[in-house]
Amino acid sequence: MSKHIPVIRQKQVTAFLKPRPPDSHKGTFGTVLVVGGASGMVGAALLAARAALKLGAGCVHVGLLAGDAPVVDMVQPELMLHRAESALRLIKPDVLAIGCGMSTSIPAQKLLLDALRLDTALVLDADALNLLARHPDLQDDLRARKSATVITPHPGEAARLLDITTAKVQAARIESAQQLAEKLRCSVVLKGAGSVCVTRDGKTYLNKTGNPGMSAPGMGDILTGMIAAFIAQGLDADQALLLAVHLHGAAGDALAEKGVAVGMTATEITEWARWLINQWQFQ
Repeated sequence: MSKHIPVIRQKQVTAFLKPRPPDSHKGTFGTVLVVGGASGMVGAALLAARAALKLGAGCVHVGLLAGDAPVVDMVQPELMLHRAESALRLIKPDVLAIGCGMSTSIPAQKLLLDALRLDTALVLDADALNLLARHPDLQDDLRARKSATVITPHPGEAARLLDITTAKVQAARIESAQQLAEKLRCSVVLKGAGSVCVTRDGKTYLNKTGNPGMSAPGMGDILTGMIAAFIAQGLDADQALLLAVHLHGAAGDALAEKGVAVGMTATEITEWARWLINQWQFQ
């Protein structure tokens, strides 16, 4: 079946990129809000936010759940850090990425419910997906949304959302991604070797970039940040999805070509993705 599914190509996704106007400013390139980072998992939200910043978003805010969360990211002080509840109430982003390191606590569930009811583009990852799987009423809120939503499950998360085993998801990856898009009325990337992307209107694509060296912590977090960055800059959610997925894997391939087949980190992938997007946009 996969031979009938188009493969994402670099030329296809670079066509989405537009030159930056000479009179542009940070407001031109949108605002991203990342919500997540419960106790012990603050790094997940920061990785997503750093990726959003380095892939071109104009302003990036981070709402953290951890009680002992930092007030500044000393690695990336350009990020604006807040308490999660106040961030969701006070900031009006162009796109909200929620779930990275969020936990499945009652406060996290309330934050997700509030996010689903916003008239804002959403990128849902990690614990946002686990909460959706546990609470069918949240799935109803997702289906009722008018604004764009992208979900980014790995096979285990997809299995929980579909109420089947991970083995069944892996045995029918294309069909599983399509079922998720239809069930939840959103765009989907089923991550893994040969990521499957399904757009909101049901078109399906395979991604062939990426390699086993990317089997490392934080890779999904930075993909979430990349998708959010491209939506903030004016791409529609499906364009942002295809570009980010292809670029994410291509960055891993570029790092592997430099001889780093073992020990890749998500931070390094972010740096390579920034370098590649600049080459693609201006070549």
